[in-house]
Amino acid sequence: MLTYEAAREKVIEVVRARAAATPTESIEFSGDPARALGRVLAEDVLADRDYPPFNRSVRDGFAVRAADAAQPGARLRLIGESRAGVAFNGSVDAGNCVQIMTGAAVPNGADSVIMIEYARPNGDFVLFERAAGRGQHIVPAGREGRSGQIAVARGTRLGYAELSMAAQVGRTSVAVARRPRVAVLATGDEIVAVDATPGPFEIRNSNSVSLAAQIALVAAEPMMLGNASDNFGELRRFIERGLEADVLVITGGVSVGKYDLVEQVLRDLGAEFFFDAIAIRPGKPAVFGWCKGKPVFGLPGNPVSTMVTFELLVTAALDILSGRAAQPLPIFKAKLAHAIDEKPPLSHFLPARVTWSAGEPVVEAITWEGSGDIGAVVRGNCFIVAHASKLKLAPGDWADVLPRRGAF
Repeated sequence: MLTYEAAREKVIEVVRARAAATPTESIEFSGDPARALGRVLAEDVLADRDYPPFNRSVRDGFAVRAADAAQPGARLRLIGESRAGVAFNGSVDAGNCVQIMTGAAVPNGADSVIMIEYARPNGDFVLFERAAGRGQHIVPAGREGRSGQIAVARGTRLGYAELSMAAQVGRTSVAVARRPRVAVLATGDEIVAVDATPGPFEIRNSNSVSLAAQIALVAAEPMMLGNASDNFGELRRFIERGLEADVLVITGGVSVGKYDLVEQVLRDLGAEFFFDAIAIRPGKPAVFGWCKGKPVFGLPGNPVSTMVTFELLVTAALDILSGRAAQPLPIFKAKLAHAIDEKPPLSHFLPARVTWSAGEPVVEAITWEGSGDIGAVVRGNCFIVAHASKLKLAPGDWADVLPRRGAF
């Protein structure tokens, strides 16, 4: 049985080796940036000119020659101003200065900016209480980027900063990788539609909803198949339809019970399996295979197990199919508010909440009733990762924390 780290690496290895090249498309984003948000660039976006295109002031103040104000107390003649979009039309010669605003071009001859807080204007002169340093409060032309250099690299997921940079260099559209389509199939005779009234031993199909949301959070496109009963023929028809997508994610039916038929159906369809369990709780009976040219994930049916195994396994495949390298899990450290003592030999993912109220991250496990307890995840914002190699931790120990995607 693989560790979760080894299982994730196996997913990355297989998908990277077998997946076809990701198709691309062009998206116009200037009028509606949300259309491109989260998409992965399929081209390098290049700078169209030097940035900044001029020596730029980063403070409101006065542009001076540093040699003229090398000591506090310098008194210089004010000869004009430079503001954003309207530069001073002249040169700063010895004994002179120019008032300048943040973002404005530094006039020719000036090589320093003294902040307005340290200047005392008096008629046509300005007295400076602080000395000037050469290059002070100035971003030189081209410091942020040179014409023709890569401003946003291919394979980058587009966020607000990346879209702002693309707009700054004059792009109104970009080539992006097509979003992978992910078929979502729930299984089980006990599952009914979300809008149905469940019987005493039935449950609503919440897993399909959570999976579709997790898929959307990684900028892929969910394709909801609904629910298949524990019937071999019906399950096969649903799975065949799901294999028309780029990825098939099945929840439920992957354990070893009499009515757990997912692996049987996939094997009948010619699937190759790479693992059928991972050493974690919740989520142990997770399956990864390849069927008819598509990656297939069989995730446990208990809701929290489904959520955890999707984050650990499926996100890596979707990164690759979205046109970028698989990203590492965003695990960080936080101090434990209490002791942890879990049972071997599995790694445990415990619903938890991390806060920074004390100036450093502190994490506390949420009381929960096992892998069917969605409410525990709702009350938390992360999972404590108790590794199989160290399942006992004391209060104040630093623990690994996996954030719940979208909760921060």
